[in-house]
Amino acid sequence: MLSIASLTHVYPNGTRALDNVSLDIPPGLYGLLGPNGAGKSTLMRCLATLQVPTSGQIRFGDIDVLAEPHKLRAKLGYLPQDFGVYPRVSAWEMLDHLAVLKGLTDAGARRETVEALLQQVNLWDVRKKAIAGFSGGMRQRFGIAQAMIGNPALMIVDEPTAGLDPEERNRFNNLLAEIGTTKVVILSTHIVEDVADLCSRMAILVDGRIVSAGTPGALIEGLRGKVWRRAVEAEELPGLRKQFALISTRLRGGRTLIHVLSDTAPDPRFERAEADLEEVYFSTLYAHRRSNGQSGNEASRGAAAH
Repeated sequence: MLSIASLTHVYPNGTRALDNVSLDIPPGLYGLLGPNGAGKSTLMRCLATLQVPTSGQIRFGDIDVLAEPHKLRAKLGYLPQDFGVYPRVSAWEMLDHLAVLKGLTDAGARRETVEALLQQVNLWDVRKKAIAGFSGGMRQRFGIAQAMIGNPALMIVDEPTAGLDPEERNRFNNLLAEIGTTKVVILSTHIVEDVADLCSRMAILVDGRIVSAGTPGALIEGLRGKVWRRAVEAEELPGLRKQFALISTRLRGGRTLIHVLSDTAPDPRFERAEADLEEVYFSTLYAHRRSNGQSGNEASRGAAAH
């Protein structure tokens, strides 16, 4: 169990990237969902001991992470949003080098580990190829391989599928699902589908705060019967934004389809929409922004989902 209590981080310029974040994260895949700039990467860096928060506590089992970061590092696998490699080095050579840095000094054991990891992430056939020639998805799978060296108990992956094509994204998510059966795996992303497909528990982070947490099923159930949709003309949108709790829009057949949050049908022209995790995400963002005096503008379903 990873426990985060009252974690706050304020940068020197006064930006409060994390604001009293508290979470308990059990074994399995845990989704941390939020828009760009929400503070997800700051939280991931704090959990990975790369950044010391301003205040709060982090515990992993019996390890006090802030007091004994070296103990967590021995159990940690980390795939940051951007990671560097030596581009002219082959996948095998790079993974072998990283295994040495992680303490696998016995040549035979290290060779077995590297072989097994390259097979697991489906890079065996390109093990002699320079990483500079890898596609984005291949690089991400290599990133997971290096994060798995030493069989870590905690894995942190930050925005791992951003920019991947659908086939590579599906392959990468299948790999994450396999890994998540035995470890605590935190998936930080702004892609709703990744959380819906993979995670048994999740939280939504906005403006450095946890604004919602639970199982995807329970969060969806809490919204059931409260989302309504209607096709409108684009010129109607400004007035509708003022009239209704408009949480998302999308283009369909040359017309704009709006989704509105309401306990009852806003008017007879609306039909009930099936609630899903995207609706949970959009409605949560809308409610948070309205409560903070922001515009509460609806999200574009295509942009937020992908």
